[in-house]
Amino acid sequence: MSVYLLDEINRCLNCKVPQCVKGCPVSTPIPQVIARLKQGDLNGAGEMLFQNNPLSVMCALVCNHGQQCEGHCVLGRKGTPVHFSAIEQYVSNTYFDKMHLSCAPKNGKKVAVIGSGPAGITIAFLLAQKGYQIVIFEAKEKIGGMLQYGIPDYRLPKTILERYRKKLLEIGIQIRLDTTIGGTLEIGDLFADGYDSVFIGTGVWRPKKLGIPGESRGDVLYAINYLANPDGHDVGDRVAVIGAGNTAVDVARTCLRKGARHVTLYARGTRIRASEDEVAYAKLDGAEFQFCRQIMAINDEGPLFRLALLDDEGNLQGYASQPEQEQADTTIIAISQSPKDKLIHTTQGLQGSEQGFLITDENGLTTCRRVYASGDVVFGARTVVEAVAFSKRVANAMDQEMQRPCADDVK
Repeated sequence: MSVYLLDEINRCLNCKVPQCVKGCPVSTPIPQVIARLKQGDLNGAGEMLFQNNPLSVMCALVCNHGQQCEGHCVLGRKGTPVHFSAIEQYVSNTYFDKMHLSCAPKNGKKVAVIGSGPAGITIAFLLAQKGYQIVIFEAKEKIGGMLQYGIPDYRLPKTILERYRKKLLEIGIQIRLDTTIGGTLEIGDLFADGYDSVFIGTGVWRPKKLGIPGESRGDVLYAINYLANPDGHDVGDRVAVIGAGNTAVDVARTCLRKGARHVTLYARGTRIRASEDEVAYAKLDGAEFQFCRQIMAINDEGPLFRLALLDDEGNLQGYASQPEQEQADTTIIAISQSPKDKLIHTTQGLQGSEQGFLITDENGLTTCRRVYASGDVVFGARTVVEAVAFSKRVANAMDQEMQRPCADDVK
């Protein structure tokens, strides 16, 4: 362990009421983890991290720590917070491959997990440890969902996902790739084959469109499609990114790494929704930001905007009379995604909102008995750690239902 990390460990005040824990969506026991490290028990610290958050290795890399644990550290009020992200990444990464997961004896019950993103992987780990037979159904050729296809490799090395795949297989979880549920196979087929419960964690893969002229041009892309295969697209020297969230920043930084020389992100409002750290890195990489730009169309030259006019308090007062033409070889739209609707259309009783998100109760139970859901398909595009937090609750609810004596009566 580097001197830097040892210094960070020793800076922790071990607060009686740790604000860092309150700031973490999954309530990582940060003081206890650091205490274990001070005792020289790295394996114990790693076990504590994994049992609390099965995706600890990934969250240490992709979480918005400035708004979560580190942003709530009391040392950050007048100085520099403890950089727990670096501590967590070192401990989790070091511990993961040698970790031995003990699973309860098989209880004779089967669970189908549809989707292998953050929510699906969390459910699979938690229920497998409780003795359930787990089969993961993944529509794509690799596991990970948005972790695999939506987060650039420079932020989350894909070798980590391969390590997770091996760990899932190691504890007896079966993974069926290239299999879409809602196509040839439907949820009804899963229950007919003896699955006791079904979990849906299919994420949000349908890009939201702007609804403007020029959106179907050959030099226009949607963010999720570009991030899934950046090497398959020649974006040229100048790229316009429509949006200013984390996905838009990922797109901009990826374009710059793939050879684009001028990348500009255009925000409709006055603020950037992406994390401060990622924005700072994007600017360091060479990305530029333009604000108060309402896109009107995309033409041969690039995107056409109208400039929003604001008063001193930032309220919209109108738009400039003359549109502004920006030059771009490629325009990439990054304004969020919504779920695909195959499961809703092929599963009787499964209901979604007007936007297509699955409707669930507070424990993730959908409008179909024994069918649960979590992650982006329920809440929209959120963070990895938020998916883990809610999925832990869902796993407990699924376990409780399947252990009830009456569970067999509702098949």
